[in-house]
This record gives sequence, structure tokens and C-alpha cells, in this order.
Amino acid sequence: MAGLNFGKKVWFDGKTIDFENAQVSILSHALHYGSCVFEGLRTYKTKKGSAIFRLEPHIRRLYESAKIYRMDIPLSQKEFCDKVCETVRANNFDACYVRPFVFRGLGDLGLNPLSSPIHVSIAVWEWGAYLGADSIEAGIDVKFSSWNRIAPNTFPAMAKAAGNYLHSQLMKMEAVLDGYAESIILDSHGMISEGSGENIFIIRDGKIYTPPMGASILLGITRDVVKVLARDMEIEVIEENIPREFLTIADEAFFTGTAAEITPIRSVDKIPIGNGKRGPITEKIQERFFRLVKGEEPDLFGWLKYL
Repeated sequence: MAGLNFGKKVWFDGKTIDFENAQVSILSHALHYGSCVFEGLRTYKTKKGSAIFRLEPHIRRLYESAKIYRMDIPLSQKEFCDKVCETVRANNFDACYVRPFVFRGLGDLGLNPLSSPIHVSIAVWEWGAYLGADSIEAGIDVKFSSWNRIAPNTFPAMAKAAGNYLHSQLMKMEAVLDGYAESIILDSHGMISEGSGENIFIIRDGKIYTPPMGASILLGITRDVVKVLARDMEIEVIEENIPREFLTIADEAFFTGTAAEITPIRSVDKIPIGNGKRGPITEKIQERFFRLVKGEEPDLFGWLKYL
């Protein structure tokens, strides 16, 4: 994250402190064994001021991830939401990315984490288009990863846990070193799962397809947003297992995620998807999404938390 503008204040274990004072032991359990869960949210600049997008669902997922890993967060979900708002306000960003982080600190250095204390932090920074400045309009080139997604009975894919992202790093590095922006991974049954940090949608004959929960995907908040918006626009959304070659013959495709927002996919393994440009349905959903998060249309779904 070299070059990012980090907020000067973070919330850490009950206090708002200076960024440089948010320090942990090099023997923290999380550092050695990945025993931490996290979230990513965006705060957008709107006509009514700054607003956090879908705050409560993100924090709910954070608590669900923590529950899966037997981590008790020492404040309620409402209190956590309040602390997120407090941290964003303390940094005076009109728009920013927000990173709530729950991790196990210095305790027993064996694999049993239960005696290690739970720490909670919230940090923010300014972050533009995750997959490149022109990616939202021009789209990106992707490849199928040589790796397979974790099987449902190995790691809990529904948990947004740091350890899962070692797997994503392998995908991402492979893609970048091969000259692509991103990878798409197949699940343990050979069906399309997701990107390294994004859910995927595929469009053919006016219908939108996306992998189901059983394809070892993270249940993305932006994924849910797209489903709601598409159905509101009377576009059919189908959740089902998707074979690899279906992407090759698709009319359009796009990634979704808090960081990636809605990013078109223009080619896979150097084969153009559709005409190799952002497609019309992708563009319509993008336009609706960005109008909503920027407060340019009524928030009919109650997704914006104004600060």
C-alpha cells in the first residue's frame, strides 16, 4: 500500500489514538498463525456529506467471521458501528476505505489460540479504484488461476479471515506476474468460484449468472447490492454452478467488491468477453450503483449511513 494516504487516527482497544502509536507485539498470535478477521467498507462523498455504505451488514459479517473462529468481540455490533463512524469523523476524509480488524494478540504461542487476548482496531485510508484508475470504464484482463479454491470442508470460506487471503495472494501474484490484473479461481468441483478479492457476475442473453454460496465464495456485500439492484431493474439473476467455458462465451462479465466496486472484465486468458469492452447491462448497473453511493438518487434501500 505504498503511497496510500492513511488516516492519522485509529480506534484501538477502546481508544482513539495516533496511527503511529497503534503497535502490537511481534509475537502476536495473529502475526504467527493468521488468527484474525476483518472487514472492508467504503465511505463516499455525497451531496449530503460523507456516508458509509452498508455499515451494518459489514459489521454483522465481521461478527459472524469472529464467531466461526471462536473470537468474542468485547463490544456490541451497534457499539462497533458507532466506533467506525467515530473513527471516520476523526480523520476528516470526505471519502475513504475503512478497515475494522479483530485479532489475537500476545498469549500462548502454540496453535491453541484461546488464551491469546482479543484486540480490536479500526483504521481508514484514501483509496481510489482498486484495480486501476481506468478499470471502472475500460475493464480489466483476467486469467484463470492455476490454483483451486478451498473446499467447503477445509477452511470456512464464508469467514473473512486473514488466513484465507494467503490463498488469494497466490492468485493475485500469479496474475500480475503473468501480465493480468486479476485471477479467477475454480472451486474444488471445477466450477467458477470468485476472484482473489471479488465476487463475479456473468451475463448472457440478458440474464445475470453468479456462483452460489456452495462454490466456496465469500458472501459479498456488494454482491448482494448488485442482486438487489438488478432485480429492481427487472434483470433476472440466477445463482447456480457455472462451468469455466461459460465465461468464455459470455456477453459480459464483471467483478464486485467493496474495494473493486463494480469492475468490468474485458477478457479472460486473452479471449475477449463479448466485444472486449464494458457491456450495456454492466454499465447500467454501474451507473445505478454509483448514483446511489454518491447520493445522487434516493436511498430507497437504506444503505447509506450519513456522518
